[in-house]
Amino acid sequence: MRAITIVLMVTACAAAGADEAPHHALPKARHGGTVVGLCDGQTATEVKVAPGTTLSRDQAQKVSDELMSEWRQKHPEAAWDDAAVAQNTTPSSDVGHGAGTSKHNAPPTGGAPGSQTGVPPKPTTATKAPAATQPRDQAGTYAAYTGRDELVWKAETQKFVDEGNAIFHDAKKLGGTIGISCDMCHPNAANTHPETYPKYQVQLQRVALLRDMINWCIENPVKGKALPDDSRTMRALEAYILAQRKGQKLDYGKH
Repeated sequence: MRAITIVLMVTACAAAGADEAPHHALPKARHGGTVVGLCDGQTATEVKVAPGTTLSRDQAQKVSDELMSEWRQKHPEAAWDDAAVAQNTTPSSDVGHGAGTSKHNAPPTGGAPGSQTGVPPKPTTATKAPAATQPRDQAGTYAAYTGRDELVWKAETQKFVDEGNAIFHDAKKLGGTIGISCDMCHPNAANTHPETYPKYQVQLQRVALLRDMINWCIENPVKGKALPDDSRTMRALEAYILAQRKGQKLDYGKH
């Protein structure tokens, strides 16, 4: 009976750990510094600061730039976005971090994302009546809600996206310990491509969701602790990254 119990315990432990992502295997520091690695799980460098030291933003950005330069040299064929190609044009409250309207994330000339170029948008009733009394075409579940309700939803959603934007650009809000934040390698959430998840990620050695890669980056380059799936921080980060790719077609499994 005891032998059966031990077998069951071992099996349970193995099953519990089977879904855990592998850790980034960084080389050991050779000169007493701190080793920092990219989210590819391979590219790394030793920074001349004692372990546990938090870099200034300028120092951290320099380290990120050096690592990205090395990665580009190893992968000359790779097309890495230098800035977000998002369709989101709503100005963000996170001023100073490149979010909001710019030449990189403005919608195509001649219409909103998904519309035919050159075709004017369909007139709305927004200027004809107060938001609460606007005639609406909604049916089914949303038929009972007013235009004012929709404006409130939109404002709350944008507020949450802005919250994720601020976290994405702030190492402390990410829970980082070395001073590196997500935007240092992914300006404006560039090259995150949330529309391509789920997909197999070599670093994780399994099929991953967007939140899995967010945690991988937080645990490794950022040197923080993984976020619970239902935490406000994780949800805000997902909201921001998804918002930056508004209008993109879903294409799961693409690399």
